[in-house]
Amino acid sequence: MRQTELHLTDEDRSVIDEIRSKGVHSSREVNRAHVLSCLDRGLPEAQIMAVLGMGRTAVWRARAAYLQGGIELAVFDVARSGRPRQYDTDAEARVTALACSAPPEGRQRWTMVELERVARQEPGLGGVSRETVRRILKKTISNPGAS
Repeated sequence: MRQTELHLTDEDRSVIDEIRSKGVHSSREVNRAHVLSCLDRGLPEAQIMAVLGMGRTAVWRARAAYLQGGIELAVFDVARSGRPRQYDTDAEARVTALACSAPPEGRQRWTMVELERVARQEPGLGGVSRETVRRILKKTISNPGAS
């Protein structure tokens, strides 16, 4: 199978060699740097795949990313936005304060079900679930019911 030739610039070659030889980089970044270095030296894809233990698609993607956007796109992972927070820190603070407050009349301590019920009455927390309340309290190392 004929492969597209890849020629690194001198500056890119030095960056690749630096990633391969020193510093703290993820294994994915180092592997991609190895792929680009091997392609620059003209090694066949089959040999690169065998030595690095990578699939053909990974080699193709590294080459295509370099040709499209250079070293930054080819070697380093693009930042991902992730899922936005459903409740802001103020809402979490209100749930924590509620858990730290006195329990309902006739109870010795808060239960998750009671915390959920009361938290749903707070403005901006109408759709909060019991699991969300539990996760919020777990983050604050809070123990509802401990005296």
